[in-house]
Amino acid sequence: MTTLTEEAKHTRKLHIESYGCAMNFADSEIIASIMGEHGFSQAENEIEADVIFLNTCAIRDNAEQRIRERLRQLRSNKSKKSDLIIGVLGCMAERLKDKLLEEEKLVDVVAGPDSYRELPKLVAEVDDGTKAINVLLSREETYGDLNPVRLNTNGVTAFISIMRGCDNMCTFCVVPFTRGRERSRDPVSIINEAKELQKEGYKEITLLGQNVDSYLWFGGGPKKEFKKLTPEQQESSVDFADLLEKVALAVPNMRIRYSTSHPRDITEKVVHTMAKYKNVCNYIHLPAQSGNSRVLDIMSRNYSREWYMSKIEMIRNIIPDCGISCDIIAGFCTETEEEHQDTLTLMEWSKFDFSYMYTYSERPGTPAAKKFEDDVPEEVKKRRLQEIIAVQHKMSHQKNQDRVGMVCEVLIEGNSKKSDQDWMGRNDTNNVVVFPKGNYQIGDLIKVKITRSTTTTLIGEAIGIASL
Repeated sequence: MTTLTEEAKHTRKLHIESYGCAMNFADSEIIASIMGEHGFSQAENEIEADVIFLNTCAIRDNAEQRIRERLRQLRSNKSKKSDLIIGVLGCMAERLKDKLLEEEKLVDVVAGPDSYRELPKLVAEVDDGTKAINVLLSREETYGDLNPVRLNTNGVTAFISIMRGCDNMCTFCVVPFTRGRERSRDPVSIINEAKELQKEGYKEITLLGQNVDSYLWFGGGPKKEFKKLTPEQQESSVDFADLLEKVALAVPNMRIRYSTSHPRDITEKVVHTMAKYKNVCNYIHLPAQSGNSRVLDIMSRNYSREWYMSKIEMIRNIIPDCGISCDIIAGFCTETEEEHQDTLTLMEWSKFDFSYMYTYSERPGTPAAKKFEDDVPEEVKKRRLQEIIAVQHKMSHQKNQDRVGMVCEVLIEGNSKKSDQDWMGRNDTNNVVVFPKGNYQIGDLIKVKITRSTTTTLIGEAIGIASL
């Protein structure tokens, strides 16, 4: 097997850039851990790097185009340092595989989301003069035994990856193909990581997965194997509500968030667990994607408009002030104007705190690309998106206005973007809050009275220290 020289191991610098979702940023911390064990230290910038990894997203075409543009920018780095190694990792790597090596001539390493343990070997292969690729998907890999290296950290908030992959097969989505089937991580390792983060001074953790609510631990392996277990074995399993409770009890002085959820998997048990523990934040990301039942059907979301609304009602009945955010796609295949209006009315009814809003981007290889024509003109998609944004803007503005005069608890994460005289943090319902610094420090949990608001930000004044 090819190995790096001892000298090389201890002198080479690694630079990682992360794109896309929070899972990619968490994966980059896993990559840093693996490479660190093989002697690679973190470069302070791309110029001093011997290895540059781009950890990529493939969920929309513009995400991939952004990576291609970044690769073009890195050509000058390659020309100045001929032995510079450039790798494309993650979802884009898995989707495009050897095309990246063929089309982007300066790419040396291509590695999918389940191949990160192989990265030192792949780099060594490049040292020996060959391009290196590994995009095999795993039925078992969770990286649960690794200690992530926290990158670009504020020392206050951190991610914990609890499961990987997705079984939902929504027709527009590449995730099942780029990240494989669902498998969950041993809850003991999750709790241990949370405790270690607490020891290191972190104040908040976010539990991550493609669909955290589908978390299910029964000894390891793909979730679909659960059905093969005996009733006794199934009874002893740990679902997401169980895990949430275990983590809440294990680190009672840390705030806990999670992202993201599929509406089919959010249960009353989960929401009741959130309500039970003060350190579990009252915020749920619940992607609708569309407000029309026919469109939801051809998206293979496996719920109707009415069913989705019943989930919103369930959440608000248990936690009336729960923050809820959403994903919305404008202009999915065959979507009519009337169906688009259904999305707008769903948003108005649901009163989302904020939404992630996109035009439909056909992804090659997905069921939608194979089954349906991308027949909504681009100008129509863009116009519908602007109408969606306008509705969300109005709702966000009103919801923030309604919070003026309220007192909330805010964890200080760092300086405000607009002024180093103000702190910025998030409250329990995931709203950004800004207030004058006073004598408080990063990592303090503060009671803040909201005095005014914008569409995106609550502005207030600190009135004292809070506690969990």
